[in-house]
Amino acid sequence: MANLSGSPAPLGIPSDLWDVLACPCPQHAAVAADETTGQVVCTRCQTRFDVRDGVPVMLLDDATAGPNGVGAPSPAAG
Repeated sequence: MANLSGSPAPLGIPSDLWDVLACPCPQHAAVAADETTGQVVCTRCQTRFDVRDGVPVMLLDDATAGPNGVGAPSPAAG
């Protein structure tokens, strides 16, 4: 899948959706694509969210919590 500009869309998610996606943790941190696992990852707590048919499943109940838990900063996040 590509964006309207013709560039590849990370994980099949359009760029305009990436602009508004945020972790549902209380801090609402930005998220990034992990192309290796095919998941969306919180940049603060490293909580991971699956992508199904190009749709990110941003539900904490279905997520894999980061190493220090949901919303807690992880060493990788700085």
